[in-house]
Amino acid sequence: MAVWHVRDFAPDDLEAVVRLDSESATSDRPAVFRLSEVVAALQAQHPSVVALADDHLVGAAVGRVDGDRAWVLRIGLHPAWRNLGLGTALLDALAHRLQGAGAKTVAALLPEDETGATALANAGFRSCRGLTYFEKAQPVTAQDSAVLSSLGALVPPSGLWEKLSGMADEKQLIERRLVLPLANPELADQHGVEPPRCVVLFGPPGTGKSTFAMAVASRLGWPFVELFPSRIALEDGLANGLGRRFDEIAQLDHALVFIDEVEEVAGARNLADPVSVGVVNELLKSIVRFRDHDGRLLICATNTVAALDPAFLRHGRFDYVLPVGPPDHEARTALWASYIAKAGAHADTGILAEASDGFTPADIKQAARTVAQTVFERTLDSGERACPTTEDYLRTIRRTRPTVTNEMVMEFADHTIRYGRV
Repeated sequence: MAVWHVRDFAPDDLEAVVRLDSESATSDRPAVFRLSEVVAALQAQHPSVVALADDHLVGAAVGRVDGDRAWVLRIGLHPAWRNLGLGTALLDALAHRLQGAGAKTVAALLPEDETGATALANAGFRSCRGLTYFEKAQPVTAQDSAVLSSLGALVPPSGLWEKLSGMADEKQLIERRLVLPLANPELADQHGVEPPRCVVLFGPPGTGKSTFAMAVASRLGWPFVELFPSRIALEDGLANGLGRRFDEIAQLDHALVFIDEVEEVAGARNLADPVSVGVVNELLKSIVRFRDHDGRLLICATNTVAALDPAFLRHGRFDYVLPVGPPDHEARTALWASYIAKAGAHADTGILAEASDGFTPADIKQAARTVAQTVFERTLDSGERACPTTEDYLRTIRRTRPTVTNEMVMEFADHTIRYGRV
């Protein structure tokens, strides 16, 4: 039987260790520590050992020291040298070197059927039961960060979708049509469902279209890129600026792109105005290019869907045209409940929902803020903690002018029938 020799890793061993990594795997599941992390640890001269037999590299164990804890990043064995005790020898040698580097605990994390699992047990490592490995893939790379910075984009905090109160029907529609196919692309493909690329949200002002767009980005964990037509026009000229922004967005792996008041750049073309024609044409061309890539979603919002150019809403450009209207009684109740809970009040949400019929989420938020400020000042004036009452809210509701008029409500109902595509 051939005899191996274990020694410290040397820079000239790098190519052989990388080659061994592909030969060694016995599990079809990806390693927890990527090969790039293994190579980085080797190049940074973290404690690592290799085994040679007849001058051929047949085994490797790569470590990394993080304070007083060290990790075994990789155990690699040539297939012909498995089950001969080589893995145990490599781990013993590595653990000795990691201890010398200051590690008090040496840990390893790998699929249970991967190369090295038996060697770890033989080398005195114990399996820790009752632990669950959690992982979250970050959608933003270092290259993405530079592009996002130039676009003035952001990565929304997690949990925005769950914090959306009220608007249950709209939330369910948007989640099922947009979020679920994008969050589960493989399952969607198995059912012949093509994830959406471009959608329009329309409805009266203040109904939460922008909030929904940001929450969808949060739910997906994607960067949120908002394009401001007025700002683009000042910088580059609108047509050229739109094309350049979409070219930059094409460099991102994932992105939710949002254009509010999209009628500014996609209004019905006036042939007597070459500039407006050029802007709409450029946007339509950009949408075609945008649709060619996975991991992207364009959400356009408008208060006046009827003002959009007919070609803009054509099938093949936008997958859905979704109405977002004023909240119904149930949604208003949920909205009031969220604000009342935050204020520590004991008001009757049913009465408030009835009194605020026709209010948008923005109207309700404004009324709740007004009450909160009033009660805050009351506490300061009296020196005793005051709590909002139902009458406090009703008084403010009566003084608040709804954003949406009856004419807007009737127009929205008509546009839902004429333009809605759900």
